[in-house]
Amino acid sequence: MRILLTLLFISNLVFAQTNSQKILVTDLTRIKQVVSIATSPDGKKAVYGLRTIETNADNALEYDYRTHLYLVDLQAGSVPKALTRGAESASQATFSPDGKTIAFVRATKGKAQIFIMPLDGGEAWQLTNSKYGASNPSFSPDGSKLLFSGGLSFSELLKDSTLNPSKSGPVWSLEKPGFPKNEFLIKDKKVKANPDGSIEEIRAYLDKDVEDKKAKVFTRLNFQGEATVEPEMNFSHIFVIDVKENAKATPLTKGFWSHGQATWTPDGKRVLAVCGKDADQHPDREQESIVISMNLDGSDRKVLVSEDGKSFSGIEPSPDGKLLAMTMNSPNLLSFGQLVIANADGTNRQIVDFDRVPGNLKWTADNKYLYLAASSNGGIPVFRMDAKTRKLERLSDYESGASPFELTNDKVVFAKTEVVNPSELYMADLTMKNTVKLSAHNDPWLKDRKLSFPEKRVYTNSKGEKVDYWIMKPTFQEPGKKYPLLLQLHGGPTAMWGPGEFSMWHEFQYFCSQGYGVVYPNQRGSGGYGKVFQFSNYRDWGKGPQEDALSACADAAKEAWVDTARQVITGGSYAGYLTAWIITQDHRFKAAFAQRGVYDLTTFMGEANAWRLVPNYFGLPWEDEKVTKIDANSPYTFVHQIKTPFLIKHGENDLRTGVVQSEMMFKSLKYLGKDVEYVRMPGATHELSRAGNVRQRIDRILRIYEFFERFVGVK
Repeated sequence: MRILLTLLFISNLVFAQTNSQKILVTDLTRIKQVVSIATSPDGKKAVYGLRTIETNADNALEYDYRTHLYLVDLQAGSVPKALTRGAESASQATFSPDGKTIAFVRATKGKAQIFIMPLDGGEAWQLTNSKYGASNPSFSPDGSKLLFSGGLSFSELLKDSTLNPSKSGPVWSLEKPGFPKNEFLIKDKKVKANPDGSIEEIRAYLDKDVEDKKAKVFTRLNFQGEATVEPEMNFSHIFVIDVKENAKATPLTKGFWSHGQATWTPDGKRVLAVCGKDADQHPDREQESIVISMNLDGSDRKVLVSEDGKSFSGIEPSPDGKLLAMTMNSPNLLSFGQLVIANADGTNRQIVDFDRVPGNLKWTADNKYLYLAASSNGGIPVFRMDAKTRKLERLSDYESGASPFELTNDKVVFAKTEVVNPSELYMADLTMKNTVKLSAHNDPWLKDRKLSFPEKRVYTNSKGEKVDYWIMKPTFQEPGKKYPLLLQLHGGPTAMWGPGEFSMWHEFQYFCSQGYGVVYPNQRGSGGYGKVFQFSNYRDWGKGPQEDALSACADAAKEAWVDTARQVITGGSYAGYLTAWIITQDHRFKAAFAQRGVYDLTTFMGEANAWRLVPNYFGLPWEDEKVTKIDANSPYTFVHQIKTPFLIKHGENDLRTGVVQSEMMFKSLKYLGKDVEYVRMPGATHELSRAGNVRQRIDRILRIYEFFERFVGVK
């Protein structure tokens, strides 16, 4: 059964028909994105962060990311005013309770610090001068103090007499073999490094090698970061500071344990925060988190919310101080965030019936509603929960994204992603109606561009699940002409794509402008469709999702404009996996491009910082294959069956999926004499396509296009 739903509205049709230019690959650098919003206490103004891409002053081929702050009156016809500018970005703005100033974060001398800016004129001044940096500012209810977070390394913490008064090591073991109580941390300063000396002198010599970066020693479980290996742990702590010049910050938390998500209680007398559950356990092994409360000097620490096997985050107290909203996950299992409401002291905790993953929790000033956003059905709608009945209603549509958002007494101020514009600032009433556009940052360059508008379709798979997918026609389609079809797959595997999702706006439009049709599905395992659907790829990353993706592709291929002999496929991360999996099983595609993918699940368990996906979804590699199905779900197991010309890409500093994955795939295909090409991006991490070097992001898109043109381009 197929249900055809269209996202085409009359205004969008007019928009598309009156513009004639292609979306260019370099239009990536023209997209401006609203990334944060703060509203004034009186509800009359908002400050928002705008992320842009600027040409590098020293090299016209390179680009720099910038985020700057804009102030806008919350009324129709107002024009946003730039508050910050220049080479240093500014972010994380928040209003003081009287609305006269904002606090924001800007880097100085290589460290993030908090600045205070008066809104009635005058220069911003630097509040913090923390050697550990300062971020996440939050004014106290009376405006006299400010909370912030700072981060430091294990070695820095060992030496810090304030955060580690005894200058001793942690109570938990660093898991160095032979030293169960961390005895190696106790050093005699009189011992000199000597490679030919006593065992103490040899150890001092080896320590010096580590200090001089001649060796890296690992004893921790999570030693892989995003771009480099990390032998040392890092810790975050919470500080409070008076809002006045030359003030000194006071730490509220100390020791070898991280604390974050600090927020004030509404009366300003205490601070709430999140930390790990068991402070006696190595942080790499502690996956559970709790909510705590403390005085403004860190004393009288109390545990408010804690449960075995659960992790709590996103804490948001109601303005009257009676309720506490938060999200709850089950770490070390397939995780699905749930909305939880409790009394302010943590008692009477209840899970709200909401089959989506909640985020950005916001109470209304009158305590009647809790607003939140949740990826859902291809968009990011705003929902609200009635505080009395705990019932939720969806306020905005599935065809756009409303994230981030902020509230006033009578308005929702939000960043909107939609097909006609990737990101602008809007406001609406508290029911998300009577929408008013407040910014027009992307309008100037978009006015000449012609866009392709997706059509939504729904497929019922063999498990009886409804699978959403979208088809986009070539932008400049001519009657009677045939065009290639590109199957675009998303990663995660719990990600979700749709018209309201920002990250693929440019890439989809670019390929449609280049004469490709695009089809993109939310195959089983995707987020945004509830817990059962998200878990339906348990021990089945390959065959089930393949069924959904290829069914969407087969339906799109029935369109009169599709040349069925010219179909291609691409995807990144888990979708790099799924791309490779599909071409081991199916040979309809003329070319394939897998990006930063996972191809062998056993290897993935060892070389990547996302390794927990293996035990969570399958089990452990040394367990019974008949149960885990790890080999049966690895594309590498079937590498010899690949016949499709294959381009493989990986960032050289990508430690989320691990570069060995792509090396294995390429080397094996090369050995087998297959058509394969391998691209490595120097310095690139897993975030290449979203937040990496802009020149490399452009290169990535062009390589996909150029490779596909070899096999499906018009000769």
